[in-house]
Amino acid sequence: MIDPDLEALARSLPAGVLVTDPDILAGYRHDRAADPDARAPRALVRATSTADVQATLRWASAHRVPVVPRGAGTSLSGGSGGLADGIVLSTEKMRAIVVDPATRTAVAQPGLLNAEVKAAAAEHELWYPPDPSSFEICSIGGNVATNAGGLCCVKYGVTTDYVLGLEVVLADGTAVRLGGPRLEDVAGLSLTKLFVGSEGTLGVVTEVTLRLLPPQPPAATLVATFASVQAAADAVVTITGVLRPAMLEFMDRTTIGAVEDALRMGLDRDAAAMLIARSDAAGPAAAAEIETMVAACRDAGATEVFDTADPDEGEAFAAARRMAIPAVERLGPLLLEDVGVPLPALPDLVAGIAAIAAAQDVTIAVIAHAGDGNTHPLIVHDPADPDLTARAHVAFGAVMDLAIDLGGTITGEHGVGRLKKPWLPAQVGPDVMALTRRVEDALDPAGILNPVVL
Repeated sequence: MIDPDLEALARSLPAGVLVTDPDILAGYRHDRAADPDARAPRALVRATSTADVQATLRWASAHRVPVVPRGAGTSLSGGSGGLADGIVLSTEKMRAIVVDPATRTAVAQPGLLNAEVKAAAAEHELWYPPDPSSFEICSIGGNVATNAGGLCCVKYGVTTDYVLGLEVVLADGTAVRLGGPRLEDVAGLSLTKLFVGSEGTLGVVTEVTLRLLPPQPPAATLVATFASVQAAADAVVTITGVLRPAMLEFMDRTTIGAVEDALRMGLDRDAAAMLIARSDAAGPAAAAEIETMVAACRDAGATEVFDTADPDEGEAFAAARRMAIPAVERLGPLLLEDVGVPLPALPDLVAGIAAIAAAQDVTIAVIAHAGDGNTHPLIVHDPADPDLTARAHVAFGAVMDLAIDLGGTITGEHGVGRLKKPWLPAQVGPDVMALTRRVEDALDPAGILNPVVL
C-alpha cells in the first residue's frame, strides 16, 4: 500500500514511475562507494522525461522531502546513496541522443552511458573524448554531476570542456535551458558551468549538449617500469614539463600485481611503478613525442622502456590500466580516493601516501591520471575486521589532509559525496563555504537537493 503522503506524487507521474517496493528500494540504498551510512530511500522515482523530474521536485519542495539525484549508481564518493526520509530520483531511463554532424554536437539525456555517447558519435565519424575508467558503466548525467575526467584528459580536458549546454530542473520544478550548440557564447552569466560538478545540489540535469571532435588519430604507446615510485613520479614531472601526451597513467606495485593476477599479460610484478603514456600527434610528431618520453623515463632511471605504434598492443596496456580498480577490489573492499595536487608536488604526494600506508599498516594501491596530478589511492579494508577498517578510515583522512597540505584537492573527478564532505571546509575555507551556501540557498531555499553532499 502506498504511503498516503506519496499519493499526490504518484498521481502526477505516469504509471510505474514511482516505486515503493522495499526490495527494489534496497537496491538503491548504496552506490558503488557502499557507504555504510546510506539507507534505503522512502521512494524511488525512475524519471522518463523532464516533466517527471519537474513533478517530483515540485512535490518534494512543497513537502520539504530531500531528493538524491542518481544516474548509473557508480559514484565512488557516496554522492548518490539513499536517505531514509528521502527520494532517490533516478535518470537511468532517460536515454535519448541526437548527433548533429554539422555542428559537431550531441544532445543526450543523462541516463545514457559514456560508452554509448562515444558509440553514437563514432557512427558519424566523431569522437567524445572524456573517458573515465568506468566509461562502460557510468552515465553522462553522473559525469556532468562530478565533472569526470579520464585517461586522455591530460591533453583533451575533462567533462566541463565538452558541455556546451544543459537543460536543468531547479528545486521548485522550473526547467531552464542554459547554453546550446555554439562554440562561443558569453551572453549572460556562465550558468552552464555552475551546474557542472555540482553533484545534484543545485538542480537535476535532464539534457546535455556535448561538443564532439573529429576522431582521435592513431596513437603510439609507451610503457616504462621503475624500481621506485619516486623515479616514476620524477619522469612524469619531466614529461609534462615539455609536452602534453594523449595519456600519462601511473600504477604502483600493488596495482601491477593485482592487474597481472586478473589479466595474465606478463606485467613485471617486481617493478615498483609503471607508466603508460601515449602520443596521438600527427605524422612524425608522434614518434618525436614518444622519443622525448622515452628519454625522460630513462633519465629518471627506468628499468625497462617499451614503445609501440601497434594499436592493438597499445590498447592492451590501456585496458590494463582501466582494469586497475576492479583488480584491486579482488584484494578486499576499497575506500577510494581521487586527491590531486599541482604536478610538481606529485612525488611528495605519492611518497606521503606510502608513509601513511606504513603508519596505519594498511594496503594502499595507487593509480593515477599522472599527467594532471590526479591520483586514486585505493585503501583495502575488511568490514568484518573493525580494527583494520578503523585504520583504513584514519588513512583515508590522512591522505586528504596530505593533499590539502600540498596545495591540492580532496577530489579531482569523483566528487565530494558523503565520504569527503567533512574535509571540504578545510580545503576551500570558510568564506568559500559561506558563498557556496548563498548560491545553494538562492536556487534551493528549502534545502531538498542532495543534502548528502552539502
